[in-house]
Amino acid sequence: MAHYPRGSKQLKGAFQQFGVPETIAWFAKRGVQLKTEADGRMFPTTDSSETIAQVLEAAARQAGVRILTNTSVDEVEPLPEGGFQLKLSGSGTAQHGTGQRASRLLIATGGNPKSANYDWLRALGHTIAEPVPSLFTFNVPNSPLNELMGVSVPQARVVLAGEKLQYEGPLLVTHWGVSGPAVLKLSAWGARRLSELGYVGTALISWIPTFTEETLRPWLQQFRQENGKKTVAANPQFGLPQRLWRNLTEQAGIAADIRWSDLPAKSQNRLLELLLRTPLAVRGKTTYKEEFVTCGGISLEEVDLKTMESRRVPGLYFAGEVLDIDGITGGFNFQAAWTTGYLAGKAMSAARS
Repeated sequence: MAHYPRGSKQLKGAFQQFGVPETIAWFAKRGVQLKTEADGRMFPTTDSSETIAQVLEAAARQAGVRILTNTSVDEVEPLPEGGFQLKLSGSGTAQHGTGQRASRLLIATGGNPKSANYDWLRALGHTIAEPVPSLFTFNVPNSPLNELMGVSVPQARVVLAGEKLQYEGPLLVTHWGVSGPAVLKLSAWGARRLSELGYVGTALISWIPTFTEETLRPWLQQFRQENGKKTVAANPQFGLPQRLWRNLTEQAGIAADIRWSDLPAKSQNRLLELLLRTPLAVRGKTTYKEEFVTCGGISLEEVDLKTMESRRVPGLYFAGEVLDIDGITGGFNFQAAWTTGYLAGKAMSAARS
């Protein structure tokens, strides 16, 4: 449950009904094999999202679900006698008309970072936890790493200076800043705080998170004694990529021909600092507004989490990210959506009989 910044406690019971084992079995029954990464992230073995989309669509059609594409729901009106009147628009209404009635209604529209896009749910009597983006990358316009686009490290620690926010994981240098699971996960746990800060701050990158200053300093001293004739810049350490190591040595003011035996103490101290805490001036989030997830949505206090039915409007159900539930990268948001969708569908079916 440590994979859900919002909704972890509330989902415990739901996952006991339909959790990861049930999801794996469901997909396996339909010919889709899943794999689990070392940090718990789960993906199809094809590494293609189309695999998941296609099997879900096929299962829906097999179950007799009528799918209307190019169709918008413009209005939802609860009826005095129970049920709902829906006002539809779009080319998909040509065959079925713009008015639809439903005895039960499931809202699974996903999240949206714009608060106004939840007004129609507020009109139904629900409280909205103010939405803000989650799972985004850091924009660093004046990054000292801007020449390293595409360079990645398997394990780095990202700390937001002055805040109790940090995360470890793979990190990727991009042309706009930094990305990768370490950054994405930190942005998820710090979604609200980062929004309050206006996405401005200093990210400190430790390229060797297994070291501290107390352990790195004697390591460097011993390495110097044993490898004094080697040039610093040409011999990367700690398994770091050559381009990254050279960049850090340049930032430390170490000339390309300097040997370890001739390295000034000031330059060594600067290199140590950069290895443990490379500062990056964050000035915004994902440049192309590609946030993956929304923090916020329907208040969980207003939903029966055993059935996903609204406590405010009988016959109204919710599933997925429209709820104030969100997870970190790696399939956890999908799992929350499938779990809540399963519970909602089961309850709606039972209410029909």
